[in-house]
Amino acid sequence: MADRPEGSAAKGDNRPKLSLHVPEPKFRPGDTVDFSHIDVPEAGSMARPDETCNPAEMRDMAYGLVRVLGEDDQAHGPWDPKLDPDTLRAMLGHMAMTRAFDERMFRGQRQGKTSFYMKCTGEEATSVSASMALAADDMVFPSYRQQGILIQRGYPMIEMINQIYSNKGDKLKGRQLPIMYSSREHSFFTISGNLATQTPQAVGWAMASAIKGDSRIAATWVGEGSTAEGDFHSACTFATVYNAPVILNVVNNQWAISSFSGFAGAERTTFAARALGYGLAGLRVDGNDPLACYAAEQWAANRARANAGPTLIEFFTYRAEGHSTSDDPSGYRSAQERSEWPLGDPVMRLKNHLIAIGEWDEERQEKMDLEAAEHVKKVTKEAEANGILGHGLHHPFRTMFEDVFEELPWHLKEQSAQAIRERETKFPGGLDL
Repeated sequence: MADRPEGSAAKGDNRPKLSLHVPEPKFRPGDTVDFSHIDVPEAGSMARPDETCNPAEMRDMAYGLVRVLGEDDQAHGPWDPKLDPDTLRAMLGHMAMTRAFDERMFRGQRQGKTSFYMKCTGEEATSVSASMALAADDMVFPSYRQQGILIQRGYPMIEMINQIYSNKGDKLKGRQLPIMYSSREHSFFTISGNLATQTPQAVGWAMASAIKGDSRIAATWVGEGSTAEGDFHSACTFATVYNAPVILNVVNNQWAISSFSGFAGAERTTFAARALGYGLAGLRVDGNDPLACYAAEQWAANRARANAGPTLIEFFTYRAEGHSTSDDPSGYRSAQERSEWPLGDPVMRLKNHLIAIGEWDEERQEKMDLEAAEHVKKVTKEAEANGILGHGLHHPFRTMFEDVFEELPWHLKEQSAQAIRERETKFPGGLDL
């Protein structure tokens, strides 16, 4: 075999040496934070295109930022969804409940009651507000930080907690990592730990809905880091080729577990701009503005229902806390980032808006927060009666062989019988088999 040629630099020619670019976040632990490089346009300054327009007419929408709530806490511009006060209060209530749920479950993990949890603090609007703009039977394909959708859709909280604890009340029988819920009755597709798999699934479901002449659309959520996965790009291709009635929501919260969004391409362009190359409609939205999140999702839903095509939405937001209970963000980012984030907090912004229009006050907010915390505490106690991590209250041992085959194959029957015999020997009469 011929020897490989040496690099040009070794030959002494005058061509410049190549260098590899490795993305680096602007701020590390201990650094002073300055987010002045982020362009935050005035609320209401972005135009609202027709819902059936050609994606080519929307190029600027992928680089701007749809905003409704201004510094004066008032709604501005053509994207204002003009929601009535009762709807706004319901939205605020769902976000407050989601935050209370997160706090209680985080505490439970720290107490050893479950192995794992993921909070969505600072991102509540991207799930709660967005899902409120969909029909209740539209199929959602979430990632692992969209617990707000289930809370907004009225899924029993005790079922969520049973699943987190993997106890005897867990309808998934302990077969899923905590927080990976599933509810066909609430049109909530099973969460998967494999990144971005939900995107082609959502597109496929939407294509099937169109083939059947149904009226339901699909929406999926994915983190900005997961847009680097091949599944995401396959989803974009199928969505645009078949004009699937689907919404691809990209939650850009700036960070993966310890690497910042630059590793997924954020240094070069916006994530909404990924829509342009595929011929998709693309919107970039203030993800901490609940009204903007609602308006953008509503626009995309109307577009899908009109058979005008799919939409990719980038919700520009910030992950206020750790990636999960297994993560300590103080090890890789400045502690100042959360307080310096220029788009604020979605719960506070909606609360302040309701106060500004004379439909809310601090006393009622305090009461709402207290009631949410008490409700979560009560339901948690009910779920804990079904068992917590390590307490042995789980589904019978034999169920590990169920729900895969309609008729259990002979070799699995033998394995099941052997496993049960061994368990009876080890724990005679002590456990439900």
